[in-house]
Amino acid sequence: MRVLDPVCGYRPHGKTDSSARPSSGAASVRIPAMGQALEFFFDYGSPYSYLADHRLNELRKRIGVEISYRPMLLGGVFKATGNQSPAQEPIDAKRNYNGLALRRSAAAYGAAFRGNEHFPINTLMLMRTAIASQRQGVFEAYHQAIYPAFWADGLDLGDQEVLASVLTGAGLDAATLAEVRGRDEIKAELRSNTEEAVARGAFGAPTFFLGDELFFGADHLFFVERALA
Repeated sequence: MRVLDPVCGYRPHGKTDSSARPSSGAASVRIPAMGQALEFFFDYGSPYSYLADHRLNELRKRIGVEISYRPMLLGGVFKATGNQSPAQEPIDAKRNYNGLALRRSAAAYGAAFRGNEHFPINTLMLMRTAIASQRQGVFEAYHQAIYPAFWADGLDLGDQEVLASVLTGAGLDAATLAEVRGRDEIKAELRSNTEEAVARGAFGAPTFFLGDELFFGADHLFFVERALA
């Protein structure tokens, strides 16, 4: 009998996790140094980054891993690598199935998910504001407000007035964040993060790094956790 592992598919019934470890002929994962942070390169316009963030919160509580949040511009990654958003999938049947798979994943992860009729949007303003919030020491409040506003509430966060309303509702100073995100050093940091991600092998979001080891996709947090265990 086979049972469904909600993250990585089917595994033999009654087997322990150790039985699923790769054989000596399989690719190995380098274990990070003790206390090394898990780098999370993300874009708020990526629904699977939203689901990954939901799972990261659980992972942090369960094993206490430190997470380094690295805002990047997914559009810049796509341009640099020749990749494209699943929303631009030219095959109708595959694009429709991608949407179904996303809803199934959200349900499996227990993440509130409505989708967003405004998707895809230009996330440049959101990602610059993410870095501005890091510089201002209010990233946690910003981060916790943006993802659900976009993917659970379906708001158009490409609209400056809508974004300002969300920030104010979260107790943040929308005017100050708007001013800071326009600074040259904020623009340069977002560009640098994006270029770094591509240079290290990123081609989409969410992308994670444990040291030099790259993991892609919300479902591959399973492998991240095994590497950390």
